[in-house]
Amino acid sequence: MADKKQKPRKSLFQELLETLLLTLVLFGVARFSLQNFKVDGTSMVPSLLSGEYILVDKISYRFHGDLPARGDIIVFKFPQDTSRDFIKRVIGLPGDRIAIKLVGGRYRTYVNGKMLDEPYVHFLQPPTTNSEFHEVTSFDVRERYGPVTVPANQYFVMGDNRDNSQDSRYWGFLPRENVKGKALLIYWSYEAEREDYQDESAGTAVRNLVSVFAHFFTRTRWDRMLHQIH
Repeated sequence: MADKKQKPRKSLFQELLETLLLTLVLFGVARFSLQNFKVDGTSMVPSLLSGEYILVDKISYRFHGDLPARGDIIVFKFPQDTSRDFIKRVIGLPGDRIAIKLVGGRYRTYVNGKMLDEPYVHFLQPPTTNSEFHEVTSFDVRERYGPVTVPANQYFVMGDNRDNSQDSRYWGFLPRENVKGKALLIYWSYEAEREDYQDESAGTAVRNLVSVFAHFFTRTRWDRMLHQIH
């Protein structure tokens, strides 16, 4: 019986070339479908902490026909400066009527006349008054806001840390075209100093890198690694 002919073995150059091409394809797919995002600031506490690195799904809203749903945490281009990316939670959908009232000593969000269940909300300060109706000033939209109706193709978004979030209460509605994707997963959480997030100079970047190497094990929040975002 004749021996079967063996396929000629690939050269080392061919194997390296195929590996490189496959790596580039996988990188391109990942780059196209996912975005890396670093959380700077405390507007989404306790859901997201400053210094957390997350993956953002860029595909679902764009190609699967899905639309942002109430409760989704999304990354978007800030309407007042589209060079900056923000992250907030979707509260109001197109056509929804949104209001915030101070009821029973707590700030309550109402959507279409019904109080929204928000177990994720965090407050830094107690309310300034126990009255549901009081004089409105430029500083108390956290206590009394609206009602307003969300326009077509726009959203009303807020941070979970309601006392420390610049969101739709202050700058208005979020256009649909500004939405970049849905926050999926925390893949690394690192506790840096406050000034590390505020200073973007080259010198600070180098110091931060050295700090990460020196404190990787002690400042990494291990309990939040690979935490799915809700």
